[in-house]
Amino acid sequence: MKKWLILGIISLFLIGIIIPTNNVKAFGGVSARNAVLMDQKTGRILYGKAMHDPERIASITKIMTAILAVESGKLKNTVTISSRAVQTEGSSIYLKPGQKIKLEDLVYGLMLRSGNDAANAIAETVGGSIEGFVYMMNEKAKEIGMTNTFFSNPSGLDENGKEHYSSAYDMALLTRYAMENPMYAKIAGTKLHRAKNTAESWDYVWKNKNKLLTFMYKYSTGGKTGFTKKARRTLVSTASKNGMDLIVVTLNDGQDWQDHMALFEYGFDHYPLTKVMSKGGIREVKDKIYKGHVYLKNDFFYPLDEKEKEQVTVTIELEKTTDKRFENDEIVGKAIIELEGEQLGTRNIFYSKSKVKVFTKEVFEQSKEMLLNLMGEHSNG
Repeated sequence: MKKWLILGIISLFLIGIIIPTNNVKAFGGVSARNAVLMDQKTGRILYGKAMHDPERIASITKIMTAILAVESGKLKNTVTISSRAVQTEGSSIYLKPGQKIKLEDLVYGLMLRSGNDAANAIAETVGGSIEGFVYMMNEKAKEIGMTNTFFSNPSGLDENGKEHYSSAYDMALLTRYAMENPMYAKIAGTKLHRAKNTAESWDYVWKNKNKLLTFMYKYSTGGKTGFTKKARRTLVSTASKNGMDLIVVTLNDGQDWQDHMALFEYGFDHYPLTKVMSKGGIREVKDKIYKGHVYLKNDFFYPLDEKEKEQVTVTIELEKTTDKRFENDEIVGKAIIELEGEQLGTRNIFYSKSKVKVFTKEVFEQSKEMLLNLMGEHSNG
């Protein structure tokens, strides 16, 4: 086991909180039965209301269908529509048996117009059958960590005798995962899409049903609407402002447009993305072996309220050594960022044989009081 030199760099300020309480008065309240506000980059929950309860979710199910289609690598393939694919109730893009259409266009029809026929056609193409695709959906859910989710179809329709459910939190996890894929993010954020129609003399023109994206909220970047008689209105939406990306999920919400905008504004206003550590040299390291030679390659950002900015602690751990036998860019330690004892993240610390510069100041340098303590040797194992 390696021995480590620990430098505790602590900012002492007002007491903060790591997980905000469900104080709906903070932004006027939400009418949703279940809701969650998540920071997309870090996964931090900024607000939750019954967010882990499994519920019917309607067509926001199609986020899973879409990301599996995107990940299949078959988007440019031409699909022949089967009779089974079009035998479905609810919203439709009016496909016909025998019709040929690109899988990519089916995903646009799925996400913009919520076509249940498109969902079935995608399932048959990607999964070999609807049943095979549903298996893929549930396996992907497990992979992502959706512990309160079970899919029984690719569209989100309520089926008699079959369970089909998820939670607001799980759907936020799924959306966070999906938004990491540029193609999915492009499709989910498209306002209007045109597709060739080989079955008719006219081509498809699909306008996105997501009103936040099309005209209601200028910071909207995408999402998915949903509705069934049993699930009622469900909505997943994403938004970006000042470099911060947020996800909102609401289930059974008759005022979802308003609730999503209120939650977004609450998140942007109260939890701005804050630079906790900056890339470049670390000025706090005074050990003669490391002083002026250790640095971070990447900034560390985290959504924090005003009190929490004062409460962040950074502990720097460096490998204990008596000589400079390190190579350029060798990892010699790590910075651990915490808030009230809970780890927010880490950054590797690298060594440079030549002197490094400190480019900008970290959040913890701005503190009213700072303690740099040599804490002795600790085992890393």
